[in-house]
Amino acid sequence: MDVTLAYGKTGLEVTLPDQAHVTLVEPRYQPGLPEPSPAVARALQDPIGSPPLRDLIARDDQVGIAFSDITRPTPNHLLLPVLLDHLAHVPDEQITLFNGTGTHRANTEGELRAMLGAPVADRYRIVQNDARDRSTHILVGTTSMGNDVWLNRAFVECDVRILTGFIEPHFFAGFSGGGKAVMPGLAHLDTVLQNHSAAHMDSPRARWGIRQGNPLWEEIREAAAMASPTFLLNVTLNRDHEITGIFAGHWEEAHAAGCAFVKDTAMIRLDHPFDIVITSNSGYPLDLNLYQSVKGMSAAAQIVRHGGSIILVADCWDGIPEHGDYGQLLREAESLDDLLETVRDPSFARQDSWQVHTQALVAQKADVYVHSRNLSGEQIRGAHLIPCPSIERTVRDLLKRYGPQATICVLPEGPQTIPYIAAP
Repeated sequence: MDVTLAYGKTGLEVTLPDQAHVTLVEPRYQPGLPEPSPAVARALQDPIGSPPLRDLIARDDQVGIAFSDITRPTPNHLLLPVLLDHLAHVPDEQITLFNGTGTHRANTEGELRAMLGAPVADRYRIVQNDARDRSTHILVGTTSMGNDVWLNRAFVECDVRILTGFIEPHFFAGFSGGGKAVMPGLAHLDTVLQNHSAAHMDSPRARWGIRQGNPLWEEIREAAAMASPTFLLNVTLNRDHEITGIFAGHWEEAHAAGCAFVKDTAMIRLDHPFDIVITSNSGYPLDLNLYQSVKGMSAAAQIVRHGGSIILVADCWDGIPEHGDYGQLLREAESLDDLLETVRDPSFARQDSWQVHTQALVAQKADVYVHSRNLSGEQIRGAHLIPCPSIERTVRDLLKRYGPQATICVLPEGPQTIPYIAAP
C-alpha cells in the first residue's frame, strides 16, 4: 500500500506492507473556491453579524490589521489585497499591518514579502510583535482567571482593529483563528505564559475542537475582547492550502461559524484505538520545526492505544529550533517525567513550556518516532524522541513487536484531520 504524507513542500511517499491492517484517515475533501478573491470581497460586503467592512471605517481612522506569521499557512497574499481594497478611502500612512508572531521569532524581510506579496509589504507599515519588549505593550485589563493582559500598544491604540487568520483544529486551544490573532498573537510573553500554564494544559477540556469550558480558549476570548476587535476575516483551507470557506464579520460570530464548518469537515470519529499511528504535521509551512510538529504528535495521540507507537514525519527545515526555550527545556530534562514535574511547579514560568508539556503527555502514552531529513539522530534523541531513518523498516519492526494483527492508522495530513475515539 502506497501512501503520500504531507511533508515539506514535496510530500513523502511511504510503502506499507500489503498484509497490514491499515486505516487511512483524511479530512472530507473540500475543493478550493474557484475564484477566491471575488469571494473574499463578497464576504466583506455581506458579513456575519456586522455591517460591511467599508461602512465601519472612516477616512481619518487609524487602522490596524493583524495577520498570521510564517508558522501559519494563512493566504495573506490573497486576503490582504482584497481587504485593503475595501480601505481605499483610508490613506496608506494610516494603515498598519501587525505580524502576530506571539512568542515566535520575527520574520525576515524576505519572509514578509513572500507571505504578504511584495506590493503589500512594500506599500504599508509593518509592526512585528516582540513578546519580550514590555515597552511596546500596554495593560488593557485582567481576566476573570487573574491574568494581566498586556497587548501590543500600537495595535490597541488604533481606531479600527481587524483580525485575519485561518481556522483549523488546535491541539490545546480548540481551534485556531479568531481571538488568537490578539492573544497570543499580539500579546506580551507574561500574558501568554499564564494563559498557557501547566494547570490549563492539564485540563481535560484543553483539547482539539473544544472551546466552551476550555480554560485556554475562554481566556483567549476574554483577552481578545479587551482589544475590542472591529472586524474579523478568517478562512478555512484544504490540503492544497486553497480557500474552502470565508468567515467575515463580527469577530466572535464569524469565528464560531468557521469553527462549526471545520469541525464538520476535519474531525473524524473512529471506533477503536490503534497500535501504530503514522502522522505528518501537514507539510509546509506547518512542519517547519519540531516545536510546531508537536501538533502532529498530539493528533496521533488522540487515537493511539496506551503502549502503542507514533511515527511522525516532519521536514523541520527550521530545526528544533534554536530560538525560543523549547529545545533548551528538552535538553535540560533528564527524562520527560522529570520535565513534567518541572513545568507543573506553580513557580515555573518559561516560554514554550506548553509545547514540551504536550509532548511529554504524548510520550507517556506511546513511543514517538521522528523521521526528518533536517534533524540528526542526535537531535531527535536529545528531544527525548526516537529517530526513524526509514519509516518502512520501523513499521516492519513494530509489526514484529505487536504481532500480525496489529492495527495501523495513517493521518497523511496530520492535524488537518483530527480523529477521536467514540465514547463507549
